[in-house]
Amino acid sequence: MKVHTEYLTFKTDEQYEMVHITPEVEAIVRRSGVDDGLCFVSPMHITAAIYVNDNEDGLIEDIGVWLEKLAPRWPGYKHHRTGEDNGDAHLKALLLHHETTLPVTHGRLDLGTWQRVFYAEFDGQRAKRVIVKVMGVGKS
Repeated sequence: MKVHTEYLTFKTDEQYEMVHITPEVEAIVRRSGVDDGLCFVSPMHITAAIYVNDNEDGLIEDIGVWLEKLAPRWPGYKHHRTGEDNGDAHLKALLLHHETTLPVTHGRLDLGTWQRVFYAEFDGQRAKRVIVKVMGVGKS
């Protein structure tokens, strides 16, 4: 069994941002030498998320509107008593997937036709890491 780990770093321009990362994850899978296995992708921060969906601008905007309705920016979160002001960012991250595990087949991500991988940032404008771990068997 092979295990390959790399880290991606993102510093978004905006506080809230959805970043399409499929090409970066695919490149890591290729470098891993894994032919058949799994690719685990996880942000190493509690105010960010990884999710899989369509890379369509309207849908990405709809996801942002939906998240804002469920976890709006609001000064009354109890978390803010700690001096932080990002209570909504923690809740938004919970609503999306914290991590995802993707299949690797024949040395490539085995995604559906419209499936793409996204990094969702809810407390941005500073550097944050994402771990990408590829595990499986190499070509026989």
